[in-house]
Amino acid sequence: MEAKKKLLTYAGLKAIEEELENLKVVKRKEVAGKIKEAREQGDLSENAEYDAAKDEQRDIEARIEELEGILKNAEVVVEDEVDLDKINVGCTVLVHDKEFDEEIEFKLVGSTEANSLKGKISNESPVGKALLGKKIGDTVAVETQAGIMEYTVLKIDRTV
Repeated sequence: MEAKKKLLTYAGLKAIEEELENLKVVKRKEVAGKIKEAREQGDLSENAEYDAAKDEQRDIEARIEELEGILKNAEVVVEDEVDLDKINVGCTVLVHDKEFDEEIEFKLVGSTEANSLKGKISNESPVGKALLGKKIGDTVAVETQAGIMEYTVLKIDRTV
């Protein structure tokens, strides 16, 4: 079975590559040092530092594997080539929330990069799915946990 492609913006790709490099070059050395130090303390059967270092090593290796899997299946969205006539991954969208009568800005990204606290929503989220393909002036109704939300698209820009 072929792995599902992960959509990434160029910024998201760079962030994953930097994290992976840091884990491989810096964190691996740090944890190897901790393991070496703990071994030098003698009996490993009751050595909490050794156990903690081995746990950290396992977590680092799991994260490296996860990031390599993401990169292996990544499809990078080139923001400069995004069609600004309609909403797509790589766009920044300004919408009007009808219920709260306020403007909200969303950056539409792949699920790997999604971070609602930074206004980055996934193309696979309910709001992201509803907005995909819409144009300025279109209104979408989205069923969320808070009920049905209505947004009118005001502006579509490239994510910088």
